[in-house]
Amino acid sequence: MAKKDFYELLGVDRKASDDEIKKAYRKLAIKYHPDKTGNDPASAEIFKEVNEAYSVLSDAEKRRQYDQFGHDGPRGGFGGGGGGAGFDINDIFSQFGGGGGFDSFFGGQGGGRGRQGQDLRIRMRLTLEEIAKGAEKQIKIKRHVSCQGCGGNGSKNGTSVNTCGTCQGSGQVRRVVNTMLGQMMSATTCPTCNGEGKTIAQTCDVCRGEGRVLAEEYVTVKVPPGVQTDQYLTIRGKGNVPPRGGLAGDLLVVFEEEEHAILKRDGNNIVYDLFISFTDAVFGNKVEVPTIDGKVRISIDAGTQSGKILRLKGKGLPEVNNPRIVGDQLVFINVWTPKKLTDYERKLLKDLEASANMQPTPTANDKGIYGKVREQYGN
Repeated sequence: MAKKDFYELLGVDRKASDDEIKKAYRKLAIKYHPDKTGNDPASAEIFKEVNEAYSVLSDAEKRRQYDQFGHDGPRGGFGGGGGGAGFDINDIFSQFGGGGGFDSFFGGQGGGRGRQGQDLRIRMRLTLEEIAKGAEKQIKIKRHVSCQGCGGNGSKNGTSVNTCGTCQGSGQVRRVVNTMLGQMMSATTCPTCNGEGKTIAQTCDVCRGEGRVLAEEYVTVKVPPGVQTDQYLTIRGKGNVPPRGGLAGDLLVVFEEEEHAILKRDGNNIVYDLFISFTDAVFGNKVEVPTIDGKVRISIDAGTQSGKILRLKGKGLPEVNNPRIVGDQLVFINVWTPKKLTDYERKLLKDLEASANMQPTPTANDKGIYGKVREQYGN
């Protein structure tokens, strides 16, 4: 079954602002949550679809890819690594009091379980050749890892950890509150253990009770072919470990294309400006042009006009989500007009000036640069 359009799911226009998308999601998440609908399977499916739609449309980069490529855009290794535009489902329930959020009302557990550390974000510069073929590169990062001296719990020798007496290890202090939905169990973070569910009698000498230390690490990044500037790859578990136990965050590797000396990128196509002499344009010639794969020899037909575009099939860049689709290299012909002439050269050209064959006589098939660009790229 084809997936539903994310904008239609949330009931918003494709030009909707972040705030409009957030409000629409908030309304639907409350309406279709399983704890409100009695675990109705149809409502649970809608709830799942609404959450997926919001996770994409609330993230600027994922939304851009979705607008351009549809449902295939936000997948294929790109995306991940964080929430949307500063809002999650906890915001809905925190308005009812207590500040406990979604888990507080629906039986979530505290005690630091499931905590995730911060993501790391780095930029990786890539040459056009690396983008064309893909690459495997090693990078050195600094991140917080679990302390070996205490096993990550922050106590001396990893042993002196006690269950919090205030919350009995849950990390939360619970109470019943009256809301617009009726009576609900709310919970606030335990003030004694700050939600960790445990207290430390003696802190670790290595990490000073943090349960983590800063370390350098080499990470191998496999860059897929065809990536563009500001697209990113998520490497799970290579971010920071949170204090005193929990899951490591992710490493977001953001790609940045280095400018090539002579080749230019236009989507999946490569563009190259070839300058030829007036005599080559008149008589024709065979010349070498650079490509990502090295130099190739092409033919210049006799009578070639400036602005002609030659297409080298398959000499461009692959689609990042479908490497079998490869762009072309477009060679723009520019006839070089000499800026300085000797007296002899000037005389020869003056003698030819009056010749009928030297006068422009364009036909319907001869297009100017504007027409050729329109023909190449469409209207």
